[in-house]
Amino acid sequence: MTKSNQTISTLQLRRLALAKQGLIGRNGFGSKTAGVLKAIEHLGYIQIDTISVVERAHHHILWSRVPGYQSTDLDKLLKQKHIFEYWSHAAAYLPMRDFRFTLPRKNAIKQGEVHWFRNLDKKLLKRTLARIQDEGPLRARDFEHTRKTSSQGWWDWKPAKRALEQLFMQGDLMAVERAGFQKVYDLTERVLPDSVDTKEPNVEEYARYLVDSYLRANGFATLKAVAYLRRSSELRKAIAQTVAEGIESGELIDLGVLPRSTGKSEKTKRSASSADRFFIHAPLTQANLISRPRVVLKLLSPFDNLLIQRDRALNVHAFDYQIECYVPAAKRRYGYFSLPLLYGDVLVGRVDCKAHRKIRQLEVINLVVEQKLNMEQALPVFQSGLRSFAYFNGCETIKISKVSPASWKKPIVQLFP
Repeated sequence: MTKSNQTISTLQLRRLALAKQGLIGRNGFGSKTAGVLKAIEHLGYIQIDTISVVERAHHHILWSRVPGYQSTDLDKLLKQKHIFEYWSHAAAYLPMRDFRFTLPRKNAIKQGEVHWFRNLDKKLLKRTLARIQDEGPLRARDFEHTRKTSSQGWWDWKPAKRALEQLFMQGDLMAVERAGFQKVYDLTERVLPDSVDTKEPNVEEYARYLVDSYLRANGFATLKAVAYLRRSSELRKAIAQTVAEGIESGELIDLGVLPRSTGKSEKTKRSASSADRFFIHAPLTQANLISRPRVVLKLLSPFDNLLIQRDRALNVHAFDYQIECYVPAAKRRYGYFSLPLLYGDVLVGRVDCKAHRKIRQLEVINLVVEQKLNMEQALPVFQSGLRSFAYFNGCETIKISKVSPASWKKPIVQLFP
């Protein structure tokens, strides 16, 4: 890449990313079901997660961006076949318009690429598929072994679940809904709307789609970010070629390797390869630059689209984040499921919460403020943000346990008598 003489500061880049993500600035998605669909189409995916100490990730991510979001909005879109469930970097809801771009992965898995399971029982796959064809949509639990015998039949839950997931990943089955958070599977041919394009893209089309999608949702990109978890060397080369051609034509601007955002200085550059050079859609004008947003507090999901790539969060947002639910309890620094705190346009800390739904109480287990803030100005913003999050989780009261720095504890506790 040849670096442009146009420049953008890390602060401007951070605000651009937040605006493109729908987290600051004017709401561009709208509200209700139409706003939810617009948000999913813009972001490209919404990660699904099973952890429910607070509202699940897919609902949390949309609530952070769509005013008045209700979980039923997502259910409606799935039922109306405007979205579908498949795999992005993880399990996710994707816009139905992008269905054809899941075909390269599905077909590769069908042709033998291993996703999870090796040495699959092909007879089991055929029997599982035939049963759904005959009986209609089924869950894994519908395949449980119920005979009163110690022998292991092929309908035992574990092998059947593996078969269902293999058929799902290779595209023979789709999830029509989740019941009790279990997928309900049906034949793809019975689920897909007639209008959906089912032609598999070639590698150049797929690369272009990945570059365009990433820039639309994030405002800027690196080759490393666009190729995140893409194992195909052919696809990685196609992504690099797409970007190189975009820069050559003037469609894209190469910003070079930007200074690491530290929250204190932008002078120290990091050593990096060409995969770390930033690029952005041309032209780089005042329209790309976002003024200081209104200061509100948003508690983000650990699986929020803004944060899913840890290097990006560190380099652009000066926020070193690791979800700790997979870390042994004794080694956790912040808590089981700490939520990043977005204060205006800065990630200022994190809070480990638990929604006690039976007593309608949100417990703030550990609140950590990592940036220097004007406490007098920040307290009402924290009060409003925490209350809003509590209501989203169906809670009416808030219990504060641990807060740091210690000087913040008494003022925070007094906000929620």
